[in-house]
Amino acid sequence: MAAFSYTITSPIRCQSGNSYNNDPTKNRIKVNGTSNRLSKVDPLSQTASFQTSSDAFISENGSIPKEQIRQNIPTKKQCVDPHRQGLIIEGGVGYRQTVVIRSYEVGADKTATLESILNLLQETALNHVWMSGLLSNGFGATHGMVRNNLIWVVSRMHAQVDHYPIWGEIVDIDTWVGASGKNGMRRDWLIRSQATGQVLARATSTWVMMNQTTRRLSKMPEEVRAEISPWFIEKQAIEEAPEKISKLDDKARYMNSNLKPKRSDLDMNHHVNNVKYVRWMLETIPDQFLEDHQLSSIVLEYRRECGSSDIVQSLCEPDEYGILARDSSEENEMSLLNRFSLATQIIQGNGLLGSLDKMPPRYTHLLQTKGEAKSEEIVRGKTEWKRKLPAMPFPSK
Repeated sequence: MAAFSYTITSPIRCQSGNSYNNDPTKNRIKVNGTSNRLSKVDPLSQTASFQTSSDAFISENGSIPKEQIRQNIPTKKQCVDPHRQGLIIEGGVGYRQTVVIRSYEVGADKTATLESILNLLQETALNHVWMSGLLSNGFGATHGMVRNNLIWVVSRMHAQVDHYPIWGEIVDIDTWVGASGKNGMRRDWLIRSQATGQVLARATSTWVMMNQTTRRLSKMPEEVRAEISPWFIEKQAIEEAPEKISKLDDKARYMNSNLKPKRSDLDMNHHVNNVKYVRWMLETIPDQFLEDHQLSSIVLEYRRECGSSDIVQSLCEPDEYGILARDSSEENEMSLLNRFSLATQIIQGNGLLGSLDKMPPRYTHLLQTKGEAKSEEIVRGKTEWKRKLPAMPFPSK
């Protein structure tokens, strides 16, 4: 494929509003029978732009690769994507996508699973880059990144879920990016119910670049900085003061060993997708606890990538003051009494109000490779939980 030059000095301004309820037009696009307000940009003209965008991928022999024809990746910024129900917001640099929660994205309680939510976040992030005109043929990589043999890797992720979307609910997912130090990028998300406008979940993440061949972290090349910096917004979905996540050892209360990545766990960068790590973490928590609780916050700190040949061990330890997070069936009466006394002293010593059952249970997690000589950390995690609400009944006929 012939190399080509691509630079951007400032984002094209799309005719769309900054605020959530701002709708300067009456144009609508149908979303599974539900009308969704978008912008003044004519969807048909946007589609035509997509149809002519493959010209930039013409190879040296004059042919267009079949893959590029099928993907039809745009080479210019798009304001509306009628196929993905997406549009550019935030003065021309943010992105909003409307999705419907499908039956295969929910669990037994008819609410979206955490994995489904994280997958939606990942999908909207990629579609944001798609619409920017910066996407090359990599997994979210820009043209400059591909020329420098670079890929994105996530170094930290923090998601908070106040209310889980329910089956059939239409939600709007907003995402935008910002700077994180000299060589990193921050990406944030907000998930809202389209029916009520209520924020259901929010997330923030930090991304860095890795050389695809050496698998080492890399500084951000100036040409890549020139591509993405015009899209940066000084805005955060979660205001946080990150706390240190302690490293667990083999004395952790719960452990799941000999986890082996499947071929279906690998992403386009040929390493285990970060969403898969969450499943390994949560499967270590006792089933009895998961029946009555749902996750309200998760923090992930990534240390190294996981490949298809790695053997993984998942460790999990309840926080000491989250006494009710422990599986009492494995404790004798004296141990429970001691921990109850400890937790009571913590509450009284800090002047906290309320009882123990109002304290959110928390767990510390660790995924690590299981080696003969040395185990290497893959990701550390911290989860916080709350009691489940009653399941949503089926609508009556």
